[in-house]
Amino acid sequence: MAKSRTSFVCQACGAVTSRWQGRCDACGEWNTIVEEVADSGVGAGPKAAKAGGRPANLVPLSGETESAARVVTGITELDRVTGGGFVMGSALLVGGDPGIGKSTLLLQSAAALANQGKRVVYVSGEEAVAQVRLRAQRLGLGEASVLLAAETNVEIILATLENGPAPDLVIIDSIQTLWTDRVDSAPGTVTQVRTSAQALTRFAKKSGAAVVLVGHVTKDGQIAGPRVVEHMVDAVLYFEGDTSHTFRILRGVKNRYGATDEIGVFAMTELGLEQVANPSALFLDQRDEGAAGSAVFAGMEGTRPILIEIQALVAPSPLGTPRRAVVGWDSSRLSMVLAVLETRCGVRIGANDIYLNVAGGLKINEPAADLAVAAALISSLTNAPLPSDSVYFGEISLAGGVRPVVHGSLRLREAQKLGFKSVSTGRLSNADRASGLDVSEFTALADLVGRIAATGTPRQRQDDEGW
Repeated sequence: MAKSRTSFVCQACGAVTSRWQGRCDACGEWNTIVEEVADSGVGAGPKAAKAGGRPANLVPLSGETESAARVVTGITELDRVTGGGFVMGSALLVGGDPGIGKSTLLLQSAAALANQGKRVVYVSGEEAVAQVRLRAQRLGLGEASVLLAAETNVEIILATLENGPAPDLVIIDSIQTLWTDRVDSAPGTVTQVRTSAQALTRFAKKSGAAVVLVGHVTKDGQIAGPRVVEHMVDAVLYFEGDTSHTFRILRGVKNRYGATDEIGVFAMTELGLEQVANPSALFLDQRDEGAAGSAVFAGMEGTRPILIEIQALVAPSPLGTPRRAVVGWDSSRLSMVLAVLETRCGVRIGANDIYLNVAGGLKINEPAADLAVAAALISSLTNAPLPSDSVYFGEISLAGGVRPVVHGSLRLREAQKLGFKSVSTGRLSNADRASGLDVSEFTALADLVGRIAATGTPRQRQDDEGW
Protein backbone atom coordinates (compact mmCIF):
# COMPACT_ATOMS: atom_id res chain seq x y z
CA MET A 1 0.00 0.00 0.00
CA ALA A 2 1.07 3.59 -0.60
CA LYS A 3 2.46 5.27 2.46
CA SER A 4 0.33 8.04 3.95
CA ARG A 5 1.88 11.32 4.87
CA THR A 6 0.72 14.33 6.84
CA SER A 7 1.02 17.84 5.46
CA PHE A 8 -0.38 21.27 6.20
CA VAL A 9 -2.19 22.82 3.24
CA CYS A 10 -3.46 26.39 2.83
CA GLN A 11 -7.14 26.30 1.87
CA ALA A 12 -6.85 29.63 0.04
CA CYS A 13 -3.93 29.04 -2.32
CA GLY A 14 -3.00 25.37 -1.92
CA ALA A 15 0.51 25.98 -0.57
CA VAL A 16 1.95 23.08 1.43
CA THR A 17 4.06 23.53 4.57
CA SER A 18 5.73 21.06 6.91
CA ARG A 19 4.14 22.50 10.05
CA TRP A 20 1.13 24.52 11.06
CA GLN A 21 1.37 28.32 11.21
CA GLY A 22 -1.16 31.06 11.63
CA ARG A 23 -0.38 32.96 8.43
CA CYS A 24 0.32 31.48 5.00
CA ASP A 25 3.64 32.73 3.62
CA ALA A 26 2.46 32.25 0.02
CA CYS A 27 -0.79 34.25 -0.05
CA GLY A 28 -0.75 36.10 3.29
CA GLU A 29 -4.11 34.77 4.51
CA TRP A 30 -4.64 34.05 8.19
CA ASN A 31 -6.02 30.83 9.72
CA THR A 32 -6.32 29.01 6.39
CA ILE A 33 -3.74 26.23 6.98
CA VAL A 34 -5.30 22.83 7.75
CA GLU A 35 -3.65 19.51 8.49
CA GLU A 36 -4.39 16.90 5.83
CA VAL A 37 -3.41 13.28 5.31
CA ALA A 38 -2.91 12.22 1.70
CA ASP A 39 -1.44 9.27 -0.08
CA SER A 40 1.87 9.59 -1.84
CA GLY A 41 0.32 10.21 -5.25
CA VAL A 42 -0.86 8.40 -8.36
CA GLY A 43 1.20 5.33 -9.12
CA ALA A 44 3.35 5.65 -6.02
CA GLY A 45 4.75 2.73 -4.10
CA PRO A 46 7.53 0.15 -4.46
CA LYS A 47 5.78 -1.74 -7.24
CA ALA A 48 5.33 1.38 -9.33
CA ALA A 49 8.93 2.41 -8.69
CA LYS A 50 10.30 -0.92 -9.99
CA ALA A 51 8.08 -1.07 -13.07
CA GLY A 52 9.43 0.74 -16.12
CA GLY A 53 7.22 3.10 -18.09
CA ARG A 54 6.20 2.18 -21.62
CA PRO A 55 7.34 4.55 -24.37
CA ALA A 56 4.81 6.93 -25.87
CA ASN A 57 4.10 7.19 -29.58
CA LEU A 58 5.63 10.31 -31.12
CA VAL A 59 3.89 11.87 -34.13
CA PRO A 60 4.86 14.84 -36.31
CA LEU A 61 3.34 18.26 -35.69
CA SER A 62 2.03 18.45 -39.26
CA GLY A 63 -0.89 16.27 -40.22
CA GLU A 64 -4.63 16.13 -40.56
CA THR A 65 -6.67 17.04 -37.52
CA GLU A 66 -10.37 16.85 -36.83
CA SER A 67 -12.30 19.70 -35.28
CA ALA A 68 -13.51 19.10 -31.74
CA ALA A 69 -16.92 17.44 -31.61
CA ARG A 70 -19.48 19.52 -29.75
CA VAL A 71 -22.95 19.10 -28.32
CA VAL A 72 -24.98 22.25 -28.97
CA THR A 73 -27.48 23.02 -26.23
CA GLY A 74 -29.63 25.39 -28.28
CA ILE A 75 -29.24 28.06 -25.59
CA THR A 76 -27.56 30.67 -27.77
CA GLU A 77 -25.94 32.69 -24.99
CA LEU A 78 -24.44 29.58 -23.37
CA ASP A 79 -23.21 28.21 -26.69
CA ARG A 80 -21.60 31.58 -27.45
CA VAL A 81 -19.52 31.56 -24.26
CA THR A 82 -18.43 27.93 -24.65
CA GLY A 83 -17.40 28.55 -28.25
CA GLY A 84 -20.27 26.72 -29.97
CA GLY A 85 -21.38 24.14 -27.43
CA PHE A 86 -19.84 21.69 -24.97
CA VAL A 87 -16.78 19.92 -26.39
CA MET A 88 -16.93 16.14 -26.04
CA GLY A 89 -14.21 14.85 -23.73
CA SER A 90 -13.66 18.21 -22.04
CA ALA A 91 -14.02 19.39 -18.46
CA LEU A 92 -15.55 22.76 -17.58
CA LEU A 93 -15.58 24.63 -14.29
CA VAL A 94 -18.50 26.98 -13.56
CA GLY A 95 -18.26 29.35 -10.59
CA GLY A 96 -20.54 31.97 -9.10
CA ASP A 97 -22.03 33.38 -5.92
CA PRO A 98 -24.60 31.30 -4.01
CA GLY A 99 -28.07 31.69 -5.48
CA ILE A 100 -26.85 33.42 -8.64
CA GLY A 101 -28.40 30.77 -10.89
CA LYS A 102 -25.65 28.24 -11.65
CA SER A 103 -27.79 25.19 -10.95
CA THR A 104 -30.74 26.72 -12.79
CA LEU A 105 -28.71 27.37 -15.94
CA LEU A 106 -27.11 23.93 -15.92
CA LEU A 107 -30.46 22.21 -15.33
CA GLN A 108 -31.93 24.11 -18.28
CA SER A 109 -29.01 23.11 -20.49
CA ALA A 110 -29.27 19.50 -19.32
CA ALA A 111 -32.97 19.43 -20.17
CA ALA A 112 -32.31 21.00 -23.58
CA LEU A 113 -29.75 18.31 -24.45
CA ALA A 114 -31.92 15.52 -23.05
CA ASN A 115 -34.78 16.67 -25.30
CA GLN A 116 -32.38 16.25 -28.25
CA GLY A 117 -31.89 12.59 -27.38
CA LYS A 118 -28.58 13.00 -25.55
CA ARG A 119 -27.75 10.98 -22.45
CA VAL A 120 -27.36 13.52 -19.63
CA VAL A 121 -26.48 12.72 -16.01
CA TYR A 122 -26.98 15.31 -13.25
CA VAL A 123 -25.19 14.45 -9.98
CA SER A 124 -26.09 16.66 -7.02
CA GLY A 125 -24.01 16.66 -3.89
CA GLU A 126 -25.94 19.46 -2.18
CA GLU A 127 -29.58 18.60 -2.87
CA ALA A 128 -31.67 15.46 -2.74
CA VAL A 129 -33.25 14.06 -5.87
CA ALA A 130 -36.65 15.32 -4.75
CA GLN A 131 -35.34 18.88 -4.47
CA VAL A 132 -33.89 18.77 -7.98
CA ARG A 133 -37.20 17.43 -9.28
CA LEU A 134 -39.11 20.25 -7.59
CA ARG A 135 -36.88 22.86 -9.22
CA ALA A 136 -37.28 21.18 -12.60
CA GLN A 137 -41.08 21.21 -12.23
CA ARG A 138 -41.01 24.88 -11.27
CA LEU A 139 -39.01 25.63 -14.42
CA GLY A 140 -41.31 23.55 -16.59
CA LEU A 141 -38.63 20.89 -17.21
CA GLY A 142 -40.18 18.02 -15.28
CA GLU A 143 -40.68 15.86 -18.38
CA ALA A 144 -37.06 16.03 -19.57
CA SER A 145 -35.27 12.65 -19.56
CA VAL A 146 -32.37 13.76 -17.38
CA LEU A 147 -30.85 11.05 -15.17
CA LEU A 148 -30.46 12.21 -11.56
CA ALA A 149 -28.31 11.05 -8.67
CA ALA A 150 -27.54 12.39 -5.20
CA GLU A 151 -24.03 11.21 -4.34
CA THR A 152 -20.79 12.68 -3.01
CA ASN A 153 -18.33 9.77 -3.21
CA VAL A 154 -16.17 10.02 -6.32
CA GLU A 155 -15.61 6.26 -6.65
CA ILE A 156 -19.36 5.58 -6.57
CA ILE A 157 -20.01 8.35 -9.10
CA LEU A 158 -17.38 7.00 -11.52
CA ALA A 159 -18.65 3.44 -11.14
CA THR A 160 -22.18 4.64 -11.90
CA LEU A 161 -21.09 6.59 -14.98
CA GLU A 162 -19.07 3.66 -16.32
CA ASN A 163 -21.99 1.26 -15.84
CA GLY A 164 -24.03 1.43 -19.04
CA PRO A 165 -23.84 3.62 -22.13
CA ALA A 166 -21.38 6.49 -21.99
CA PRO A 167 -23.11 9.79 -21.17
CA ASP A 168 -22.85 12.82 -23.41
CA LEU A 169 -22.96 15.35 -20.56
CA VAL A 170 -22.23 14.97 -16.85
CA ILE A 171 -22.99 17.80 -14.40
CA ILE A 172 -21.41 17.67 -10.92
CA ASP A 173 -23.02 20.12 -8.47
CA SER A 174 -20.71 20.83 -6.77
CA ILE A 175 -17.03 19.84 -6.67
CA GLN A 176 -16.64 21.11 -3.07
CA THR A 177 -19.05 18.47 -1.77
CA LEU A 178 -17.22 15.46 -3.27
CA TRP A 179 -14.79 13.23 -1.42
CA THR A 180 -12.61 10.31 -2.43
CA ASP A 181 -11.21 7.34 -0.54
CA ARG A 182 -7.73 8.08 -1.85
CA VAL A 183 -7.19 10.96 0.58
CA ASP A 184 -7.97 11.30 4.25
CA SER A 185 -9.36 14.81 4.67
CA ALA A 186 -12.71 16.54 4.92
CA PRO A 187 -14.78 17.34 1.80
CA GLY A 188 -14.07 20.81 0.46
CA THR A 189 -10.42 20.87 1.46
CA VAL A 190 -7.75 21.58 -1.11
CA THR A 191 -6.60 17.97 -1.36
CA GLN A 192 -10.12 16.58 -1.76
CA VAL A 193 -11.11 19.16 -4.37
CA ARG A 194 -7.92 18.67 -6.37
CA THR A 195 -8.07 14.86 -6.27
CA SER A 196 -11.77 14.71 -7.11
CA ALA A 197 -11.38 17.14 -10.00
CA GLN A 198 -8.44 15.15 -11.33
CA ALA A 199 -10.42 11.89 -11.28
CA LEU A 200 -13.41 13.44 -13.07
CA THR A 201 -11.17 15.10 -15.65
CA ARG A 202 -9.53 11.74 -16.41
CA PHE A 203 -13.00 10.22 -16.85
CA ALA A 204 -13.94 12.96 -19.32
CA LYS A 205 -10.83 12.35 -21.43
CA LYS A 206 -11.24 8.57 -21.33
CA SER A 207 -14.98 8.33 -21.99
CA GLY A 208 -15.44 11.31 -24.34
CA ALA A 209 -18.19 12.82 -22.18
CA ALA A 210 -18.40 16.52 -21.41
CA VAL A 211 -18.08 17.03 -17.65
CA VAL A 212 -19.25 20.27 -16.03
CA LEU A 213 -18.06 20.98 -12.48
CA VAL A 214 -19.79 23.60 -10.33
CA GLY A 215 -17.45 25.47 -7.99
CA HIS A 216 -18.15 27.71 -5.02
CA VAL A 217 -16.58 31.16 -4.82
CA THR A 218 -14.74 32.84 -1.97
CA LYS A 219 -15.43 36.26 -0.49
CA ASP A 220 -13.02 37.70 -3.08
CA GLY A 221 -15.14 36.34 -5.93
CA GLN A 222 -12.63 33.63 -6.92
CA ILE A 223 -13.48 29.97 -7.31
CA ALA A 224 -12.72 28.26 -4.01
CA GLY A 225 -9.86 25.77 -3.91
CA PRO A 226 -6.39 25.84 -5.41
CA ARG A 227 -5.77 27.52 -8.75
CA VAL A 228 -4.45 24.21 -10.03
CA VAL A 229 -8.06 23.07 -10.45
CA GLU A 230 -8.62 25.86 -12.97
CA HIS A 231 -5.48 24.71 -14.80
CA MET A 232 -6.72 21.12 -14.92
CA VAL A 233 -9.99 21.86 -16.71
CA ASP A 234 -10.41 22.99 -20.32
CA ALA A 235 -12.70 25.96 -19.69
CA VAL A 236 -13.55 28.21 -16.73
CA LEU A 237 -16.81 30.15 -16.70
CA TYR A 238 -17.89 32.72 -14.11
CA PHE A 239 -21.57 33.43 -13.50
CA GLU A 240 -21.82 37.06 -12.41
CA GLY A 241 -24.69 39.23 -11.33
CA ASP A 242 -26.26 41.27 -8.58
CA THR A 243 -29.28 40.29 -6.53
CA SER A 244 -30.63 43.82 -7.04
CA HIS A 245 -30.71 43.30 -10.84
CA THR A 246 -32.60 40.72 -12.83
CA PHE A 247 -29.92 39.93 -15.39
CA ARG A 248 -26.98 37.57 -15.04
CA ILE A 249 -23.73 37.47 -17.02
CA LEU A 250 -21.90 34.27 -17.91
CA ARG A 251 -18.27 35.16 -18.62
CA GLY A 252 -15.61 32.87 -20.05
CA VAL A 253 -12.18 33.50 -18.54
CA LYS A 254 -10.49 30.40 -19.98
CA ASN A 255 -11.39 28.30 -22.99
CA ARG A 256 -9.07 25.92 -24.81
CA TYR A 257 -11.62 25.45 -27.58
CA GLY A 258 -12.87 28.99 -28.12
CA ALA A 259 -12.38 32.68 -27.48
CA THR A 260 -11.93 33.99 -23.95
CA ASP A 261 -13.73 36.98 -22.40
CA GLU A 262 -16.94 36.11 -24.22
CA ILE A 263 -20.12 36.87 -22.27
CA GLY A 264 -23.66 35.61 -22.35
CA VAL A 265 -26.45 37.72 -20.88
CA PHE A 266 -29.48 36.20 -19.18
CA ALA A 267 -32.46 37.62 -17.32
CA MET A 268 -33.72 35.86 -14.19
CA THR A 269 -37.48 35.26 -14.34
CA GLU A 270 -39.99 33.09 -12.51
CA LEU A 271 -39.50 30.41 -15.16
CA GLY A 272 -35.73 30.41 -14.94
CA LEU A 273 -33.09 32.18 -16.99
CA GLU A 274 -34.11 33.75 -20.28
CA GLN A 275 -31.66 34.83 -22.96
CA VAL A 276 -31.12 38.52 -23.68
CA ALA A 277 -30.58 38.92 -27.40
CA ASN A 278 -29.76 42.66 -27.24
CA PRO A 279 -27.88 43.40 -24.00
CA SER A 280 -27.08 46.98 -25.08
CA ALA A 281 -30.77 47.90 -25.05
CA LEU A 282 -31.09 46.29 -21.61
CA PHE A 283 -28.21 48.26 -20.08
CA LEU A 284 -29.46 51.56 -21.57
CA ASP A 285 -33.15 50.97 -20.84
CA GLN A 286 -33.39 53.29 -17.82
CA ARG A 287 -30.69 55.80 -18.69
CA ASP A 288 -30.96 59.36 -17.38
CA GLU A 289 -30.42 61.16 -20.69
CA GLY A 290 -30.59 64.73 -19.41
CA ALA A 291 -28.46 64.30 -16.30
CA ALA A 292 -24.90 65.54 -16.02
CA GLY A 293 -22.26 62.88 -15.40
CA SER A 294 -23.73 60.21 -17.69
CA ALA A 295 -21.76 58.94 -20.70
CA VAL A 296 -22.40 55.99 -23.00
CA PHE A 297 -19.39 53.76 -23.59
CA ALA A 298 -19.12 51.54 -26.67
CA GLY A 299 -17.28 48.53 -25.28
CA MET A 300 -16.31 45.06 -26.38
CA GLU A 301 -16.91 41.85 -24.46
CA GLY A 302 -15.09 39.17 -26.38
CA THR A 303 -16.39 39.47 -29.92
CA ARG A 304 -19.62 41.22 -28.91
CA PRO A 305 -19.98 45.03 -28.87
CA ILE A 306 -22.02 46.37 -25.95
CA LEU A 307 -23.14 49.90 -25.11
CA ILE A 308 -22.97 50.68 -21.40
CA GLU A 309 -23.84 53.74 -19.36
CA ILE A 310 -21.09 55.11 -17.13
CA GLN A 311 -22.24 57.37 -14.31
CA ALA A 312 -20.00 59.79 -12.43
CA LEU A 313 -20.67 62.14 -9.54
CA VAL A 314 -18.15 64.79 -8.48
CA ALA A 315 -19.04 66.54 -5.22
CA PRO A 316 -17.13 68.84 -2.83
CA SER A 317 -15.49 66.81 -0.10
CA PRO A 318 -16.16 67.77 3.53
CA LEU A 319 -13.24 65.59 4.63
CA GLY A 320 -9.53 66.13 4.52
CA THR A 321 -9.08 63.02 2.39
CA PRO A 322 -11.48 62.90 -0.58
CA ARG A 323 -13.50 59.74 -1.02
CA ARG A 324 -13.22 57.47 -4.08
CA ALA A 325 -15.98 54.92 -4.68
CA VAL A 326 -15.84 52.79 -7.83
CA VAL A 327 -18.31 50.10 -8.89
CA GLY A 328 -17.69 48.04 -11.99
CA TRP A 329 -14.32 49.52 -12.98
CA ASP A 330 -10.71 49.41 -11.86
CA SER A 331 -10.08 51.92 -9.08
CA SER A 332 -6.40 52.27 -10.03
CA ARG A 333 -7.46 53.11 -13.58
CA LEU A 334 -9.69 55.88 -12.20
CA SER A 335 -6.74 57.29 -10.25
CA MET A 336 -4.72 57.41 -13.47
CA VAL A 337 -7.48 59.27 -15.35
CA LEU A 338 -7.79 61.78 -12.51
CA ALA A 339 -4.03 62.35 -12.51
CA VAL A 340 -4.03 62.99 -16.26
CA LEU A 341 -6.93 65.45 -15.92
CA GLU A 342 -5.09 67.30 -13.15
CA THR A 343 -1.63 67.36 -14.73
CA ARG A 344 -2.23 67.49 -18.48
CA CYS A 345 -5.59 69.24 -18.72
CA GLY A 346 -5.43 71.66 -15.77
CA VAL A 347 -8.66 70.39 -14.20
CA ARG A 348 -8.69 70.70 -10.42
CA ILE A 349 -10.75 67.67 -9.59
CA GLY A 350 -8.67 65.72 -7.09
CA ALA A 351 -9.96 67.56 -3.99
CA ASN A 352 -13.55 66.38 -4.62
CA ASP A 353 -15.37 63.23 -3.63
CA ILE A 354 -15.71 61.08 -6.75
CA TYR A 355 -18.21 58.29 -7.27
CA LEU A 356 -18.09 56.17 -10.42
CA ASN A 357 -20.59 53.50 -11.35
CA VAL A 358 -21.08 51.22 -14.35
CA ALA A 359 -24.88 51.07 -14.63
CA GLY A 360 -26.48 47.65 -14.48
CA GLY A 361 -23.75 45.94 -12.46
CA LEU A 362 -21.53 45.05 -15.42
CA LYS A 363 -17.77 44.92 -14.83
CA ILE A 364 -15.51 46.62 -17.41
CA ASN A 365 -11.88 45.61 -17.83
CA GLU A 366 -10.73 47.19 -21.10
CA PRO A 367 -8.82 50.53 -21.17
CA ALA A 368 -11.04 51.80 -23.99
CA ALA A 369 -13.43 53.07 -21.30
CA ASP A 370 -10.94 55.81 -20.28
CA LEU A 371 -12.45 58.44 -22.57
CA ALA A 372 -16.02 57.72 -21.49
CA VAL A 373 -15.01 57.92 -17.82
CA ALA A 374 -13.19 61.22 -18.38
CA ALA A 375 -16.21 62.63 -20.24
CA ALA A 376 -18.56 61.61 -17.43
CA LEU A 377 -16.27 63.16 -14.79
CA ILE A 378 -15.97 66.49 -16.61
CA SER A 379 -19.71 66.49 -17.30
CA SER A 380 -20.47 66.10 -13.60
CA LEU A 381 -17.82 68.62 -12.52
CA THR A 382 -19.02 71.34 -14.88
CA ASN A 383 -22.73 70.42 -14.76
CA ALA A 384 -22.74 69.93 -18.53
CA PRO A 385 -25.06 67.11 -19.70
CA LEU A 386 -23.56 65.19 -22.58
CA PRO A 387 -25.53 64.71 -25.82
CA SER A 388 -27.89 61.77 -25.40
CA ASP A 389 -27.14 60.47 -28.89
CA SER A 390 -23.34 60.32 -28.49
CA VAL A 391 -21.01 57.48 -27.49
CA TYR A 392 -17.41 57.59 -26.27
CA PHE A 393 -14.49 55.18 -26.43
CA GLY A 394 -10.72 55.59 -26.42
CA GLU A 395 -7.65 54.92 -24.31
CA ILE A 396 -5.99 57.82 -22.49
CA SER A 397 -2.20 57.93 -22.33
CA LEU A 398 -0.19 59.39 -19.48
CA ALA A 399 0.88 62.20 -21.79
CA GLY A 400 -2.74 63.33 -22.12
CA GLY A 401 -3.33 61.90 -25.59
CA VAL A 402 -6.22 59.78 -26.82
CA ARG A 403 -5.06 56.53 -28.36
CA PRO A 404 -7.12 54.45 -30.82
CA VAL A 405 -8.56 51.09 -29.80
CA VAL A 406 -9.30 47.89 -31.66
CA HIS A 407 -12.65 46.84 -33.17
CA GLY A 408 -13.69 50.40 -33.92
CA SER A 409 -16.01 49.35 -36.73
CA LEU A 410 -17.91 46.90 -34.50
CA ARG A 411 -18.41 49.56 -31.83
CA LEU A 412 -19.66 52.11 -34.37
CA ARG A 413 -22.01 49.59 -35.98
CA GLU A 414 -23.58 48.76 -32.62
CA ALA A 415 -24.03 52.46 -31.80
CA GLN A 416 -25.64 53.13 -35.16
CA LYS A 417 -27.97 50.16 -34.75
CA LEU A 418 -29.30 51.60 -31.49
CA GLY A 419 -29.92 55.05 -32.96
CA PHE A 420 -26.86 57.01 -31.82
CA LYS A 421 -25.77 59.84 -34.11
CA SER A 422 -22.26 60.88 -33.00
CA VAL A 423 -19.15 59.40 -31.49
CA SER A 424 -16.09 60.81 -29.73
CA THR A 425 -12.95 58.72 -29.93
CA GLY A 426 -9.30 58.69 -30.97
CA ARG A 427 -7.95 58.28 -34.47
CA LEU A 428 -9.94 55.87 -36.67
CA SER A 429 -8.93 54.07 -39.83
CA ASN A 430 -10.57 54.91 -43.14
CA ALA A 431 -12.69 51.76 -42.98
CA ASP A 432 -13.97 52.65 -39.52
CA ARG A 433 -14.94 56.18 -40.55
CA ALA A 434 -17.37 54.88 -43.19
CA SER A 435 -20.13 54.28 -40.65
CA GLY A 436 -22.59 57.09 -41.27
CA LEU A 437 -22.02 58.58 -37.81
CA ASP A 438 -20.74 62.05 -36.96
CA VAL A 439 -17.26 61.11 -35.75
CA SER A 440 -15.19 63.50 -33.60
CA GLU A 441 -11.58 62.34 -33.45
CA PHE A 442 -9.44 63.66 -30.60
CA THR A 443 -5.69 63.35 -30.31
CA ALA A 444 -5.53 65.20 -26.98
CA LEU A 445 -7.80 64.79 -23.98
CA ALA A 446 -7.68 68.54 -23.33
CA ASP A 447 -9.68 69.18 -26.54
CA LEU A 448 -12.55 67.00 -25.35
CA VAL A 449 -12.40 68.57 -21.87
CA GLY A 450 -12.63 72.06 -23.36
CA ARG A 451 -15.60 71.15 -25.54
CA ILE A 452 -17.57 69.69 -22.63
CA ALA A 453 -16.67 72.47 -20.17
CA ALA A 454 -17.72 75.17 -22.67
CA THR A 455 -21.35 74.02 -22.43
CA GLY A 456 -21.42 73.67 -18.64
CA THR A 457 -23.08 75.83 -16.02
CA PRO A 458 -21.22 75.19 -12.75
CA ARG A 459 -23.43 75.30 -9.70
CA GLN A 460 -20.90 77.32 -7.74
CA ARG A 461 -17.60 78.86 -8.80
CA GLN A 462 -14.80 79.20 -6.29
CA ASP A 463 -11.44 80.87 -6.70
CA ASP A 464 -9.55 77.67 -5.92
CA GLU A 465 -11.44 75.60 -8.47
CA GLY A 466 -10.44 75.12 -12.07
CA TRP A 467 -13.94 75.92 -13.42
